[in-house]
Amino acid sequence: MSGRFTAACLQTRSGVNPTDNIAAVADMVHAARDAGADFIMMPETVNMMEPDRPQARAKATVEADDPFLAAARDWARDTGAWILLGSIVVKSDGPPRDDGEIYLANRSLLINATGEIAARYDKIHMFDVDLGGGEVYREAEAYRPGSDLVLADTPWGKLGITICYDLRFPRLYRELAQAGADFLSIPSAFTQPTGRAHWHVLMRARAIETGCFVFAPAQTGVHESGRKTYGHSLIVDPWGEVLADGEEALGPVTADIDVDKVAAARTKMPSLQHDRDFGWD
Repeated sequence: MSGRFTAACLQTRSGVNPTDNIAAVADMVHAARDAGADFIMMPETVNMMEPDRPQARAKATVEADDPFLAAARDWARDTGAWILLGSIVVKSDGPPRDDGEIYLANRSLLINATGEIAARYDKIHMFDVDLGGGEVYREAEAYRPGSDLVLADTPWGKLGITICYDLRFPRLYRELAQAGADFLSIPSAFTQPTGRAHWHVLMRARAIETGCFVFAPAQTGVHESGRKTYGHSLIVDPWGEVLADGEEALGPVTADIDVDKVAAARTKMPSLQHDRDFGWD
């Protein structure tokens, strides 16, 4: 592992048009690189926030043809930075739904400094909730969930890749940490009610219980579709200290990352060495 680098989380307000989102994020990527960022991370569904499912299916492409992914690969080559597409909406590789409609995939992609795809992860946990007041989400009706944990090598250490609602399943993060993760990515489009109640405490908890840095780029504000997201992109160190908080503003937030803090936190609190197997399935 390399000892230090600068991480940036981009806070975006993606709309329904992928082309417009490319233009908006391009400026943020270059601003983050100009600020010294070596690793630039984007929120969930950064290529489009399209709640109308027929429209989302019509606009989505297979991964290889996605214009946002192509642009991000160019940004990596142009800047020499590593880039995480927190997630993009693409057509799933699997079979269609029972009614013949295609499934979508909520896919995170890690791109190295030469523009190559270093890792991909499909969101495992589907956000199927009723928050009250008419705010209902049923991701499983449109998205095919992933099944595989993903741990990726970076120049600075190992990155455990997750997405948004995964945050609420601590076993996932425990397993990533036990497998060697130094950093956890949790790109999100969190709702405002759940964000106000749970965002900061859950992000800090995932960092503390694993001894990992947490990178949580987020969508923010009132979107073109009318959806409201919480913002507050966070970078949290392994002891649970918030190093950067994007609050509600658009743009990048950065923090200097000292990778030695991972070992230091785990030495002080070696709970990863103390896990017990209770034999439960």
